[in-house]
Amino acid sequence: MLTTAACLLAVVGMASPAAAAPPRDTAAEKAEANAARQIGALQTLKKNATKTEAKLDSALLVALKARTNRATTSALPRLQNGITVAGDKTSVDIRATVSPALLKALTGLGADVKAVSNRYGSIRADVPLAALGTLAARADVKRVEEAGGAMTARQLDPGAAPAAPAKAESKDEKAARIAANTRAALADRAGPVNSAGDRAHNADTAREEIGVTGVGVKLCALSDGVDSLATSQAAGELPAVDVLAAQAGSGDEGTAMLEILHDIAPNAELGFATAFTSDASFADNIRALRFQGECDVIVDDVIYFKEAPFQDWIIAQAVNDVIADGALYFSSAGNEGNTVDGTAAHWEGDYVNSGQLIGKYAGYAHDFDPSANTQVLQPISAASSAGVPVLLNWSDPLGASSNDYDLYLLDAAGNVVDASQNYQLGAEDPYERVDTPFFGGSGLRLAIVKFTGADRYLSLSALRGRFADSADGLKAFNTPGVTFGHSAARGAFSVAAAPADAAFPRSLEPGDPPNPRGPFPGAYDENTALERFSSDGPRRVFYEADGTPITPGNVSSTGGELRQKPDITAADGVATSVDGFELFYGTSAAAPHAAAIAGLVLSGNPGIDPAEVREALTSTAIDIVAPGVDGRSGHGVILADRVLAYTGASPQPYAHAGKVSVNPADGGAYLHPGDTATVDLPVVNTGDATALSTSVVLTSPTPGVTITPRSRSYGAIEKGQEVSRSFSVTLPASHQPGVPLVLTTRVTYAGALSPTTTSISAEVGEPSNVTVDFGYAGAPVAIPDASTVGVSVPIEVSGVGRASRLSLSIDGETCSTATGATTVGLDHTYVSDLVGLLTSPSGRTAQVFAGAGGSGNNICQAVFDDGAETRFSSLSSAMAPYTGTWGPDDALGGLRADGVDGTWTFSAFDLYAADTGSIRAVSLHLNGYVTP
Repeated sequence: MLTTAACLLAVVGMASPAAAAPPRDTAAEKAEANAARQIGALQTLKKNATKTEAKLDSALLVALKARTNRATTSALPRLQNGITVAGDKTSVDIRATVSPALLKALTGLGADVKAVSNRYGSIRADVPLAALGTLAARADVKRVEEAGGAMTARQLDPGAAPAAPAKAESKDEKAARIAANTRAALADRAGPVNSAGDRAHNADTAREEIGVTGVGVKLCALSDGVDSLATSQAAGELPAVDVLAAQAGSGDEGTAMLEILHDIAPNAELGFATAFTSDASFADNIRALRFQGECDVIVDDVIYFKEAPFQDWIIAQAVNDVIADGALYFSSAGNEGNTVDGTAAHWEGDYVNSGQLIGKYAGYAHDFDPSANTQVLQPISAASSAGVPVLLNWSDPLGASSNDYDLYLLDAAGNVVDASQNYQLGAEDPYERVDTPFFGGSGLRLAIVKFTGADRYLSLSALRGRFADSADGLKAFNTPGVTFGHSAARGAFSVAAAPADAAFPRSLEPGDPPNPRGPFPGAYDENTALERFSSDGPRRVFYEADGTPITPGNVSSTGGELRQKPDITAADGVATSVDGFELFYGTSAAAPHAAAIAGLVLSGNPGIDPAEVREALTSTAIDIVAPGVDGRSGHGVILADRVLAYTGASPQPYAHAGKVSVNPADGGAYLHPGDTATVDLPVVNTGDATALSTSVVLTSPTPGVTITPRSRSYGAIEKGQEVSRSFSVTLPASHQPGVPLVLTTRVTYAGALSPTTTSISAEVGEPSNVTVDFGYAGAPVAIPDASTVGVSVPIEVSGVGRASRLSLSIDGETCSTATGATTVGLDHTYVSDLVGLLTSPSGRTAQVFAGAGGSGNNICQAVFDDGAETRFSSLSSAMAPYTGTWGPDDALGGLRADGVDGTWTFSAFDLYAADTGSIRAVSLHLNGYVTP
C-alpha cells in the first residue's frame, strides 16, 4: 500500500520511480490535502448513489445534491458544475423508450419538451431539477443526461475568452439586422461574391471547359441555421432552397455553406436542415434529407461531444443509412489541431495502471508517461484553456460499458475544478466529459481514474485546446487521431482544410508560427499547405455500429480497425455575402467545397457508382503535406478539373415538362365530363447540353380518357430553350365532376437523365359558389416554446367529397396586439417565431407561414388563399395584428387532390425561446362542384 503522501502526489504533480523524496513545502502539502479531500467527497457521492441516481449524469446529480444539501459540495470550493439552470429547469437528453405515456408524464412533471426522436429513443426537454429523480425512477427511462453539446467546425478567434460573456443579440436586433441587410441587397446588386475556392479548385475552368454545372443533382447541408437565407436570395447569391419544415434552425453558418455549394455547382438544387436541435434530431434530419428531400449529396460541419470515437453512434448510423441508399456524405474533419503542428490536445492509448490510488475509496490513476517515469496528470495550455470541452472515451461498446473510468480536472493547487464520474454498470456508454472554466486558467490538468473494471484503450481530447508542458514540471503527451464522430464513418468523406487565399489572420496561440496562405488567384498544387488547426487522424474503431466487436477479444492498441481519416482536403478562408461570414475559415468551409465538386461529378456522370466517385476524388487528389496518404490531408487536395476528367464527365441535357395548360375545345371556362380539350405541353431544357431526339408520351391513369396523339416529337431542344406541342384529350361522359383529370408526361431524349416524368392534374367540373366552413371546436391549445414538437388541432370535414377551392383562416372575434389576447385566432408574441403547417386527411402537408411578421403579436381574421396577391412572408411587425387575405408559403390547392373529407390538422411550431401563445380558432373554407 502506498503512503498517503505518495498517493496524493499523483494528484497534483509527477511521481517518479523509487528515489529519494524531494523536500516538501507547505504549498505542496496544502495541494495534496485539497486533492484528497475533494476527490474523496466526490467519490463519497458516487459510492452512496442509489440505483435511480446512478441513471443521472454525474453533473446533474451533483447539481441536484447541491440544491438539497449545500454541505454536499462545501468541500469543493472551485468545483464548477456546468449545469445551467433557468428558473428551476435544466436542459437534458432523456434516453428512453419513447411513448405517449412518457411524454404525458414529462408534461406532468412540468417539463418543456423540445424535440422527440422515436427512432433513436431520445427526448430533449427542459426539466425541473427537482423532478430529475422522479423521471429517472421510471422503468422506461434508461438514462438522463446533461443536454449534449455541439459545435460547428468554423474557425474563430482562438484568443483568450472575453472579459465577460458577450451579450446575446436579441430577436428584435437580429430581425432588424437581417431586414436592413435584405433591403441593402435588393438596392445594391453589385455582383456576386464568389468563393476563392472556386478558383483554387479549378472549378470555374472545369465548368467552362467541360460544361458541367450541377444539373440534375440536389446538394443539401446541415449546420446551425439559415437566418439570412432571404438576404442571400435577394442579393442573387442563392436560388430557392428546400428547407425541411420547422427545421430552419438559428444562425447563418448554414447560409454560408449553401453559398459555397452554389458557387461551385450553380445549377444544382439545394436543401437544408438544422443540426442543432439535439443529437437525435440531427440524426433524424440526416435521414430526412435523403429519404424525404431526395438529396444526392449531403454535407455538414457539426460535431456533438457525445459522439463516440470507437463505434458509430446514432449520428454516424444515420450517415451509414443514407450512404447505403446511394447518397454521398461529406463532413468536416474538425479544427481540433494535429500533432505535427503541435496544435492538438489529444491522447489515446492503452490504460496503464500507475499503481497510485486517487481518492478515498477506489481508483488507480492512468499513467500518461510512456517512459520509466510515472505521470498521472495531463497539463492543459493556459493560452488555449477557455471553455474547452474535454472528452474521455474507452473501448467498451456503447450502451454496454461495465468498466468504470472517471475524469477529473484540477488546478495546480489540487482543487477539483470539474469532475465526471458516471456509473458504468453494464448498460451505459463509455463516456465522461468535463469543461474548463469559461475564462480558462493556468495550471489546469487532467486525471483519468479507473474506478473499477478491466483495462481498456482510452481516448482523451480537449477540443480546441492544447496539451502543453506546465510551469511546474508536467510534460504534455499527445498522439495523432483527434478527429472522431460521424465524419469517421467508413463511407463518409472527412474533409481537412487548406487556405484558398489569405492566411487565417490570428495566431492560434501566442508565439505560433505564421498561418499559411493559399494559392488564389492560382490553383492548388503540391506546395499547398494545410491549415495548422485542421484535425488529424487516423481513427481507430473497435466496434461495428451494432456493437459487434471488429476484433473479438482485442480492444487494445493492436485491435480494431484503423480508418484513414481525413479522406481529402478542400478550401477554407473564402468569401461569402453572409453577415459575419465575409471570410469563412475552418473545415466548415472546406466540407461544402468538396461536396459541391462531388455534385459536379454526379451531374456529369448520371448513375455513376458512389465507389467510383470515391475512387475519382482520392485518386486524383494532389499529394501534399507528406508523401502518400497521411493523417492530416488524407489523399490530398482535390481539383475539380482532374476529378471530372478522371470520370469522363460530360454536359447533360435535362428536358422536362414546363407549365401545361388544358383548354376546353368548346371555349368554355370549365372542363366537363365528355368534353374534349387541347393540352398545350411545353418542354424546357434546363440542362447543360442540347436535348436531341426529344419526344413526349402523354398518358393518363384516369379511366376512359383518350389522348390524341399519344406521342409527339419535339426534335432538338437547345439548353435554355422551350418547345411546345399540342395534344387532344377527351374525357368520358361518365367521369365524375370534381375528380381531376390526371395526365402523365414522359419526356424522352438522348441523355443519361432521360426520361423525366411529371404528373399534372386539371380540374373537371364547374366550381360551386357555395362555401362550406369547418372549424376547430376545442379549447385553446398552448404552443410549446422553443420546441420542434409543436402542437396540432384537428378540423373535421365531411360531406364535401371533392373540393374546387380551399382556404384556411385563423379567426377571432376582436383583433388586438395584446399579449395573451383571448379574442384572436392565434395569440402569440413575436409571430415570426412561428411555423404553421396544414395537413390533409391523406397526409399531404403545406407550409402556411414561417418566420414572418417580425416582432408583432397575434394573427386574427387572416385568410390564407392561393389567389392572394400578397404573401404572408412579406409582413412586417408594424402591420400587427395580422389581418387580411394573404398568400401561403406553399400552395394549398395540392392538399385537395385526394378528396377533402376526414380529419385535417393545423400545426404550429414555436422555434425560438421567450415568446409564447396559443391556437384558439382556425377554420377551413371549402367549395365543392356543381352537380349536373
